[in-house]
Amino acid sequence: MTIRRSVAALSLCAAMGAALGAATAPAAVADDSPAGRSKGLYGAKDPKFDGVWRQSLALLAQDAVGVTPAKSAIDWLAGQGCADGGFAAYRADTSKACDPKKGEFTDATAAAIQALAAVGGRADTVEKGIGWLKSHQNDDGGWGMNPGGPSDANSTSAAIGAFAASGQDPAKLKSKGGKSPYDALLGLQLGCSAKAEERGAFAYTADKGKPVANELATASAALAVQGKGFVFETVGKDGGAAPKPLSCADGKGGADKAAGADTPKDAAEAALAHLSRVMSDSDMHLKSAMPGAKDQPDFGGTADAVVALAAGEHSATAGKPLQWLQGKDSGAAAWAKGDPGALAKLILAAHAAGANPRDFGGADLVQQLNATGPKPEAAAPGAGSDGKSEKNEKKSDDGGVGGVWWTVGVCAVAGMGIGFLISGRKRRQL
Repeated sequence: MTIRRSVAALSLCAAMGAALGAATAPAAVADDSPAGRSKGLYGAKDPKFDGVWRQSLALLAQDAVGVTPAKSAIDWLAGQGCADGGFAAYRADTSKACDPKKGEFTDATAAAIQALAAVGGRADTVEKGIGWLKSHQNDDGGWGMNPGGPSDANSTSAAIGAFAASGQDPAKLKSKGGKSPYDALLGLQLGCSAKAEERGAFAYTADKGKPVANELATASAALAVQGKGFVFETVGKDGGAAPKPLSCADGKGGADKAAGADTPKDAAEAALAHLSRVMSDSDMHLKSAMPGAKDQPDFGGTADAVVALAAGEHSATAGKPLQWLQGKDSGAAAWAKGDPGALAKLILAAHAAGANPRDFGGADLVQQLNATGPKPEAAAPGAGSDGKSEKNEKKSDDGGVGGVWWTVGVCAVAGMGIGFLISGRKRRQL
């Protein structure tokens, strides 16, 4: 995929988005969803490109902080699933069968699995989604955005999170070629043959054998190689130790190969060290840029980095970019306002790093998220005066768990807009 193709696709997305913005909003239905929104759906914007994605993140964020999502919200997400277990970015008419050869996406499927596994009660849908991912695993062990597409770090990372959420060990998921998802990711990490400032970073794709460091891919992969998804069990941490950078002494750490580390644990540490270094040079946040635009803060990518650092038990390091996100001058609050996916990103970052999302720079992110969709069944039982709460016990669910469509996939990812923009994935190539 070339930048020219990316720009053309993003231009088409923009045109489509403008047309969609002029279209009539979905009809209101008889439930407690705000006027103009489909029953159970979070957010007022047209869901064509990000409906499943933002819904999944909203449910995950609510569940993580002890809020029981509305049944209509869970029903909406589960109802988006296709007969074969995959998920599209959005299905306006769920009575129409999905085309298994086009329109279903790894990222949407993996996010939906994580959300439905978290809220419980949808074991059949989770199991079918897991089956879809297994059937579309590439020979190198990874996944592409579209079924059969070249493996990329973001889609592979999302899939790893889905398996982890359903109680399966990603390391044991071998492809027909005998490779695991970790094999695919480690093959995308830049090692000692790369520039010093890029060592430990991940590329979005192999890109014809010439991987390019990408911070969004690095944030996603740094979490995934730890075997974790968007939400994970937090443990007590002293938080004092900083991530260990890739060691290149005496050829160690991949001096003679593109991969950066020999084990997932070492890969995670090197990636986290890279992210920490990049954010330290940029006022404690990541930057992103659309093609031809100036660098600007990437709030979603920074939130992803906070989650990955917290998962690696580097809470002190994670606290610095989290503090930046909470700052009134960062612009994060304005970025997330009214956007369930963005609000969920910030909530998950705060939750992972041990902060209070109900007092995030003075804002109650949980209340704001709840207001974007149907009224929750219950809100954070056990919440004290400090706003912190214990997570609800898991609900019983009878068990554990080319061409036009490429452009639609790009538009779906662009619609997600929170850490998975193609421009962000490829920005280092500009």
